[in-house]
Amino acid sequence: MLYGKTILLGISGGIAVYKAATICSRLVGLGAEVHVIMTESATKFITPLTLQTLSKNAVHIDTFEELNPEVVTHIDLADRADVILLAPATANIIAKLAHGIADDMLSTTLLAATCPIVIAPAMNVHMYEHPAVVHNIELLIQRSVRFIEPGTGQLACGYVAKGRLAEPEEIVAALDNWLSQPKLLAGKKVLVTAGGTIERLDPVRYLTNDSSGKMGFAVAAAAQELGAEVTVIAGRTSAPIPHGVQMVHVDSAADMLQAVLERFDNSDIVIKSAAVADYRPKVIHDQKLKKKGSDELVLQLERTTDILETIGKQKTHQTVVGFAAETEQVDAYALDKLKRKNCDFIVANDVSAEGAGFNGDTNIISIYNEQGLVERLPLMSKLDAAQRLLHIVAQHALEAKDDERDR
Repeated sequence: MLYGKTILLGISGGIAVYKAATICSRLVGLGAEVHVIMTESATKFITPLTLQTLSKNAVHIDTFEELNPEVVTHIDLADRADVILLAPATANIIAKLAHGIADDMLSTTLLAATCPIVIAPAMNVHMYEHPAVVHNIELLIQRSVRFIEPGTGQLACGYVAKGRLAEPEEIVAALDNWLSQPKLLAGKKVLVTAGGTIERLDPVRYLTNDSSGKMGFAVAAAAQELGAEVTVIAGRTSAPIPHGVQMVHVDSAADMLQAVLERFDNSDIVIKSAAVADYRPKVIHDQKLKKKGSDELVLQLERTTDILETIGKQKTHQTVVGFAAETEQVDAYALDKLKRKNCDFIVANDVSAEGAGFNGDTNIISIYNEQGLVERLPLMSKLDAAQRLLHIVAQHALEAKDDERDR
């Protein structure tokens, strides 16, 4: 799958830079067109001439060195790339990408890129485990950036620990594997709901829940990886928005219902991962409620319209996937919800389990259809869980289409 692909190889400064020469050579040998961008620090370890000779293309270092007056180089490179590989990636370049800093050729090109980005870190073990670096990596994972974990071994600093750049063969194989994934959802429109809704009590107070939107955004990113056109309807969230998806922001359950119904007929797959309020205040006050003499305040609540149940009744060709956050009897409640709301799949998790609750970066999910349990996934990142879910859903959608064609 690397044959004919345009790969942008970003090289940042560290002792592992020497491996980048082998990576470049292997990619070219497999038929890829490789363009190299080096940081100034990287040129202290290996000469640009080496990479130019191996890639058979000019090596880019200076943002202001425009060799072709017909294009802006960093934009042109970003637009042409099928994938960007950062190897080795230092803590510095990871931080720049995570926080949108563009102060050299490599970081500027990264911000202009819309293609997949794959990062192979290399650094001292204490740097790799530093909370700031861990946070930056988690942030980029939430934005669908792929990471090739460093290996454990002898580091340049003398430690024997995790932090050494993965071997060139591993990096090239991982890159080939990701690029070879079939676009199972190409031409499909996927609608995802994410985050928590808010139900106003007055201008300064509202009812909501702990949903961060991370799982919904991971689902959206996974669907996009499989070639789908993705729209996300999001309530209150605290996670980074996946790049390249169409976003629709809403507040209340009623707003989300309207947004979903407006797009439902034109959707092929609807994945309702939002945590929608079951109740809302019966009266929304125009002015801030003031404390009164009583020590108690009684709120009257009324049911909101069940979005999943509504679209379950209305579905024709759509594949509908619901989510169930439970604290007990997960299997029973999930299967009951799937039947009552006429879903094709229910994704359930025990939010009281460690690593499976709201706001975290991991999840433990079980996937059900009308026949029962489809798959129970162990603790893993929300993106990995979402990718597995989307492969199951995509396969179902393809089989349903084949059955319809046969009829």
